[in-house]
Amino acid sequence: MTRFEDLPYRPCVGVMVLNRDGLAFIGRRTEGPEHVDDVHAWQMPQGGVDPGEDPWPAALRELYEETSIRSVEKLGEIEEWLTYDIPREIVGQAWKGKYRGQTQKWYALRFTGDEREIDILTPGGGAHPAEFAEWRWEPVDNLPGLIIPFKRPVYERVVAEFSRFAR
Repeated sequence: MTRFEDLPYRPCVGVMVLNRDGLAFIGRRTEGPEHVDDVHAWQMPQGGVDPGEDPWPAALRELYEETSIRSVEKLGEIEEWLTYDIPREIVGQAWKGKYRGQTQKWYALRFTGDEREIDILTPGGGAHPAEFAEWRWEPVDNLPGLIIPFKRPVYERVVAEFSRFAR
C-alpha cells in the first residue's frame, strides 16, 4: 500500500461566486466521504480538472455542472495553487484512495444573471448528478466557519484574497 506522504494531490478548481450584494454562493453537499457532520457540509463550488484541461475552463465547467450557472464575469484568481490534506482515516474512501488531498486553483466570479438560472437539483440541464441539496448566499467572512475543518486554511486564504470583491 502506498504511504500517505507519497500519494499525489488531485488537481482541482474552486470558485467564489459573488452576487451583486457581495454575498458568496454556498451549497450544502448531498454526500461524500469528506463531510463528517451537517454543520460543515457547506462549501463553494469546486471540482476536478480533467487531464489536459486548463484550470479556467475547468472552473466554468465545474460551476455549470454543480449549479447551472453560466452568467458570470471573472473578478480575479489566486496565482498559486492551494493545497490541503484529507484526514488519513478517510483516504481509502475519498477518490478511491488515489489522492492525499487536493491542490486547487481558485477564482472569484461575479454572478450577473437572474437567480432563476441557478439549478442545483438538475444541474447542467439534468446532465449531471446533484451535488448540493440546498444553496444560499452567505457573507464572505462566514465561509471558513462553514467548511469542513481540514479545508479551513484554504477557505481562510480564499476569503483573505477575494473579500475585496465583496465590498
